[in-house]
Amino acid sequence: MKTIIVGTGYVGLVTGACFSEMGIPTICIDIDEKKVENLKKGILPIYEPGLEDIVEKNYKAGRLNFSTSLKDVLSDADVIFTAVGTPPDEDGSADLQYVLEVAKTIGMYMNEYKLVVTKSTVPVGTAKLVKETIKNELQKRNLNIDFDVASNPEFLKEGNAVKDFMSPDRVVIGVESPRAEELLTKLYRPFLLNNFRVIFMDIASAEMTKYAANAMLATRISFMNDIANLCEKVGADVNMVRKGIGTDNRIGNKFLYAGCGYGGSCFPKDVKALIKIGEKHGYTMKVISAVEEVNENQKQILYHKVKDYFKGDLKGKTLAMWGLSFKPETDDMREAPSIVLIRELLNAGCKIQAYDPVAMNEAKRIVGDKIQYCKDIYSAANGADALLLVTEWKEFRMPTWEVVKKVMNNPLVFDGRNIYDKKDMEKQGFQYFGIGF
Repeated sequence: MKTIIVGTGYVGLVTGACFSEMGIPTICIDIDEKKVENLKKGILPIYEPGLEDIVEKNYKAGRLNFSTSLKDVLSDADVIFTAVGTPPDEDGSADLQYVLEVAKTIGMYMNEYKLVVTKSTVPVGTAKLVKETIKNELQKRNLNIDFDVASNPEFLKEGNAVKDFMSPDRVVIGVESPRAEELLTKLYRPFLLNNFRVIFMDIASAEMTKYAANAMLATRISFMNDIANLCEKVGADVNMVRKGIGTDNRIGNKFLYAGCGYGGSCFPKDVKALIKIGEKHGYTMKVISAVEEVNENQKQILYHKVKDYFKGDLKGKTLAMWGLSFKPETDDMREAPSIVLIRELLNAGCKIQAYDPVAMNEAKRIVGDKIQYCKDIYSAANGADALLLVTEWKEFRMPTWEVVKKVMNNPLVFDGRNIYDKKDMEKQGFQYFGIGF
């Protein structure tokens, strides 16, 4: 069995690399010639732990290849995965132009049975549009070639994507024919030998499952941030509250950490898209709309804490920022709280000295030279009037606080992820402010 993955972004590249790691000949397609040439040289467009080694190894072994032309390699594959972007339109709904362009190309050039699988996150009903697009192109060619469409949403966590793909807790697949189910069962069996956890369902349910999963996780985060903000007003400690409810096995403790908001490529986009799906069908997603509102407000929580501390006078203040990516183990800054925080602080007249282990190049692309990029956490803290922890990278967990205190103008820490202990920080001579206590 051979596969084609169209799109070499986060999902497409991880999918293609992991298929090839299991011995499945795979070709990844991207229209960006420079990106394809870089991939052949082992230069990846994203940072993801373990991915670079897998790509390099399997490319050298000939199991993984890259091309800019789907037309030229279409006949080589049994299964074609669409993993192109579905960016939000201005109204927040998913833009399907790239997904349908792939479908159109397949219809224009296929000459035998193909299974076309949508791995991109798409609204319910997209598979029908893909099917219609392929059929229309075949009709233009006066051909009646059998094909199937399927939905196979991804549930990868950035920073842990390779492990998630190689040993998934479940694989969700929407199909409408026994032939498609048989092909995808065969394709995924090597990943699931110990516990075959493929969940087959209808296509619409598979498409909805992706949005529902991300919306639920986003809801837990926004719920906990809402509770954290109330905790501060009533004198409670959100960390204690989290432990108290997280030990309830009906609730569990995952995604219950208060912080300065979620970001990334999935949660913000998918929450917005789910709201628009509801609107399209005449239904108001009240809970999900509140989730989005809480999160957008939460991205400004550190700014308001800093502003309140300095009594509204931030002009000329030097602030150290530890962390720029939306989460650890990735350079992804899409919808990152750091972007909102940087914008607000710069508008207030602050100077920002930032450090992130892997996201600084991405930050330079997004923010430019409006902030200072530092070589490590200590140079970022040098001369700072306050330190803001934005991303909970492991190397930030146990700094040498004596050095940090010595180089700062003012021993003041705002912890946007609650990774430090308040009593310990105060014992070491710092003023400390977290989220929710």
